[in-house]
Amino acid sequence: MNKIFTLLVLLFVFNISAQSTLQFDKKFVQSEDRWVVFPSDSTGSYNFGFIYIDAQAGLTFDYEGSFKVDERGMFLPNKREKTSSMKYRLQPNNTLVAFIPESKYAELQIPKEPDWLKNYKTGEGSVERLYRWGFMYNGWNECEKALGYLEKAQKINPEYKGLRVELAFSYNCLKQYQKAVDILKIAIKKEPLDAYTNKELIYAETKNGNLQDAENLCRKVFKECPDKTYNSENAYNILQAYYIKKDIKNFNSWLAEANSYLMGNQRFKPLAEQMKKELQQ
Repeated sequence: MNKIFTLLVLLFVFNISAQSTLQFDKKFVQSEDRWVVFPSDSTGSYNFGFIYIDAQAGLTFDYEGSFKVDERGMFLPNKREKTSSMKYRLQPNNTLVAFIPESKYAELQIPKEPDWLKNYKTGEGSVERLYRWGFMYNGWNECEKALGYLEKAQKINPEYKGLRVELAFSYNCLKQYQKAVDILKIAIKKEPLDAYTNKELIYAETKNGNLQDAENLCRKVFKECPDKTYNSENAYNILQAYYIKKDIKNFNSWLAEANSYLMGNQRFKPLAEQMKKELQQ
């Protein structure tokens, strides 16, 4: 009985030791160029490797091996024989990993950065790469990090295709709406009928409280833009702004004017109907 109790205590201590060293609180999108470890399996074994970004494939995990933690808190690696690399494309999700502390690199027999990483750093400071990284991080809703890349790209070449609207996406995401409006007004002079640029500007204007400007721009888009992809979304963003303000008169007026775009869309129709119902109560 005493032996069993002692074993249970030791297992508990090992687990606490590993947990205190490894904090599983990082998402994949927060782990670029880091050695990471996944939670242990039923045998107490931890899989680990290196997360980096492939310009074409996106987030990628290079599997290094596994390790266990002994009673002293030492990481004991079980490294695989490297006849070839094992890379896994990662989907941005809520899976949490832990960063491996640099103090444990020697125990795991790993360098600070893998030697092969340099192959993925070509053109690291170029406007093309900075834009691409900003675009990816915006897509992963890591807008603050995206903005860092995009603002660096802007200093190199503010005219780079797509850069202004991507910056605006970051600003809108971070609720810096006036900055979004300012940069989109420059972008729209160059491409006045670009549907996506207009969408971002309409959104920024509504959030900035410039609803008349948003309406006027939306009418122009309805009439002149050949790409109708965002018409329903544009109409809804304005309607929602009036709903939030409890401006029943303008809500009803816009609902009537943009009715075909709102009621003809299965995504926005029930939302518009619910807002109308609530305002009538």
